[in-house]
Amino acid sequence: MEINAAPLQGFTESAWRNAHSQVFGGIDRYYVPFIRLEKGSIRNKDRREVSLDRNNVQSLVPQIVAGETEEFTLLVGFLHGLGYRTVDLNMGCPFPLIANKGKGSGILPFPDKVESLLKAMEEFPDISFSVKMRLGWKEVSEWRAVLPLLNRSCVRSVTLHPRVGKQQYKGLVNKDEFHAFYEACELPLFYNGDLRTVSGIQELVEEFPRLKGVMLGRGLLADPSLAKAFREGKMSEAELKNKVAEMHELMYLYYRRIIEGGDSQLLAKLKTVWEYLLPDLDRKARKAILKSNRLDVYLKAVEDALR
Repeated sequence: MEINAAPLQGFTESAWRNAHSQVFGGIDRYYVPFIRLEKGSIRNKDRREVSLDRNNVQSLVPQIVAGETEEFTLLVGFLHGLGYRTVDLNMGCPFPLIANKGKGSGILPFPDKVESLLKAMEEFPDISFSVKMRLGWKEVSEWRAVLPLLNRSCVRSVTLHPRVGKQQYKGLVNKDEFHAFYEACELPLFYNGDLRTVSGIQELVEEFPRLKGVMLGRGLLADPSLAKAFREGKMSEAELKNKVAEMHELMYLYYRRIIEGGDSQLLAKLKTVWEYLLPDLDRKARKAILKSNRLDVYLKAVEDALR
């Protein structure tokens, strides 16, 4: 049973991945939030995120988002040139800015476009491709025209988040449609979506014993020990807080080294993690963290909260 860390834009950046791997671990592969073309070229931010000198995790999988074969080929060629031999294609991004352009989950209503990208993969025989997808963009049945294409492609595995893109992260995951996908999928399959507890992962694996593994997203951001706890047993609250403090310190030192915009930009980066991190933290302590408007005040608030 493999456990992978999901790519979440703005959250699972290299600072988070490196620190999580060093302090908590338990993850087989860390996925890089998708890189894309903007005005015909790859953003500098994306180039930095996949740069090997900024990533210290043992197994790293870059992800791309594309709607046309030309941009797909350019992005994969760039990653191939860096030395990557595993690439994930994002067919699940739910955000309208991406999906309305026929990318991410927005490509799922167009199986002909999906097929073109799958054929373009054959131009890179030394790269192992995977796909992360949703049930559809608007309709839960859109996957039914796409999965047969995946089954006969060179794709090595699929990760399915059983919502449609229009839901984003609202509402419940659709277990009935996931079950239908699970029965029809001939490729190694990973489940992603609303896995927040060890018992939740265990129940899923028991219900779907042929799963290759799971991909943890927001649940891992909330509880960085989740993967390790599934493998080795739950840690105490005190140990969890100590390790979160250690991870936070590593992220702070990393950002302090690479950010040139001063304390305000550094503070903004660090505060982002608290959107999900330790949701059961004392409300007063969390409020002190989020309301801090100076770096020294913020660091003191974090220290007090994790003491």
